[in-house]
Parts: sequence; C-alpha cells; structure tokens
Amino acid sequence: MTLLHASIAARAPAAMARTLAMLLGGSAHPFPPCPGAWIAFADADDGTAVEVYPAGTRLKQGKDTVVFEPGPPRRSTSATHLAIASPLDADVIIAMAQAATWTARICDRGPFTCVEIWTGEGVMIEVLDPEMLAHYRTGMTAARWRAMFGD
Repeated sequence: MTLLHASIAARAPAAMARTLAMLLGGSAHPFPPCPGAWIAFADADDGTAVEVYPAGTRLKQGKDTVVFEPGPPRRSTSATHLAIASPLDADVIIAMAQAATWTARICDRGPFTCVEIWTGEGVMIEVLDPEMLAHYRTGMTAARWRAMFGD
C-alpha cells in the first residue's frame, strides 16, 4: 500500500497549500471539486498530494460522488496530522516554517526523527529531510515496531 494523498482543513487554504508545496518541492494549484480548496503536489509529480479544504468543510456521501459541504470551523486542535518527505535539508525546512510564522523544531519520535511543525491552523506536520527519510524507512516498519513495543 502507498498513501497517495491526504486532506486537511485551513482558514487560508491557498497559503497553506503553497507552503506545503514548497516543503514538498512541488507546486500548488486550486482544487475545483471543492470551492475555495487548493492542492499541493510533491516534486516527483507522481500523484502524491495534500488537498487543503476551507476550514469547516465536511465530506458527505452524495448520490453519485462525494459532496463538499461548508460548516463552522473547528475551534481546537485535532488528532489529524501529516508526515511528509521533503527534498530540502532540515535547516531550510525550519527556515521556511518560520517564514510562514509556524513553529518548527527537530524531534526524536523513537523509530525516526523529524522536523515537527505546528501551523498557524493548529495542524501538526512532521517533515522529514532526505536523511531523516532514510532512517524512517528502516526504523518505521512493522517488524521494528513489534521489537520496540510488542504487539
């Protein structure tokens, strides 16, 4: 299995998507299926993407396909977060996050290390530079997890 895309909500979808696209080394574009939404594509241009919906958007099952329904924005943080690989070095990632007025710090998660970013939207994003990604690929496996934590 490969995760192809994920979605998050933001009060400023275009700004969020543009910054995510920079972190991914890719590009950001409007996302017409959902009014006001944007999408950030990774540099590989292989379909890896993050859709950014306006805060409060709800997905509903429509008659033939998904329906995007506006709603009130959430007022607190959530358990939803992303872990993304970036072609950029950690110091550049941190500088980009700070330029966006986001909090960024390097954190050890046990099986991997990442740049933990907290956006102004209350969304946490784990960004891995190439070296961190190499460690992630060896450390974040089911076998390693069982060895560290059991079943």
